[in-house]
Amino acid sequence: MQILVTGGAGFIGSAYVRALLQDEYAGATGASVTVLDLLSYSGNRANLPASHPRLRFVQGDISDSALLRDLLPGHDAVVHFAAESHVDRSISSAVPFVTTNVLGTQVLLDAARAAGVGRFVHVSTDEVYGSIDEGSWTETWPLAPNSPYAASKAGSDLMALAAHRTHGMDVVVTRCSNNYGHHQFPEKVIPLFVTNLLDGKKVPLYGDGGNIRDWLHVSDHCRGIQLVLEKGRAGEVYNIGGGTELSNRELTERLLEACGAGWDSVQPVEDRKGHDRRYSLDITKIGEELGYEPQVTLDQGLAATVAWYRDNRAWWEPLKSRSTL
Repeated sequence: MQILVTGGAGFIGSAYVRALLQDEYAGATGASVTVLDLLSYSGNRANLPASHPRLRFVQGDISDSALLRDLLPGHDAVVHFAAESHVDRSISSAVPFVTTNVLGTQVLLDAARAAGVGRFVHVSTDEVYGSIDEGSWTETWPLAPNSPYAASKAGSDLMALAAHRTHGMDVVVTRCSNNYGHHQFPEKVIPLFVTNLLDGKKVPLYGDGGNIRDWLHVSDHCRGIQLVLEKGRAGEVYNIGGGTELSNRELTERLLEACGAGWDSVQPVEDRKGHDRRYSLDITKIGEELGYEPQVTLDQGLAATVAWYRDNRAWWEPLKSRSTL
């Protein structure tokens, strides 16, 4: 089996690639993997095994139709992670998000169809649903994105599903809750807080800290994606969640404790514009149809994540030193 993974040098994509190459998924044992990644600020070649015999790395843009025309033939499946994904960056400048997430996804869909690729898994986010005060979103919930990032992902979801309905492509969409784990670029809340606290710096807590998110370990997310790749129904959407909701204040408290810091290390900051109050995914569908359930508890996952950042300064210190984080 030959799988093209876009954005495969990023946090979630590289976790998926490493799992494939380590034969963690019975249905993809021995699979060969092509990673296509632009290596923008959050893509990191060091996230991937440098010389694995079943890995081919190509630096390039998903919007480059000529590149895709040469690259895609011979692949059995595409798993599409490549995206601009940071909400704060989208608020500052939305154009790159529309360009990559909407236009880039459409170029990739067109190229995959022309090359006769089989399954196309489009990896998306729960943020496309907006915010929910009570209950949990099912896959049929209307889309109501509130940030430029979420709106661009909603647009890409609809283009992917339209490719199935219009052209009969074997497309499946996944929507995940907040991911965490090792190798996550340190602009996201957990690695930002952990690395700041390890350096004795303060951490910024938005507003009253009452915004609630469901937390999903990246390894659980990748297992869910693989189940969808192998057994998901074409034209369907599958939510992938972790089943653990925390307010940002509760998450901060756990991270302070894990890093041996106190509340004097927290700096309250003005709330994010359009900050969604609560996310909550209903994962009944993927559980009943595909047998998915999260395996990594939040306590286990956070402990392992903090330990990794503590032990791998050589990975994250250069990333923070050349950015404004």
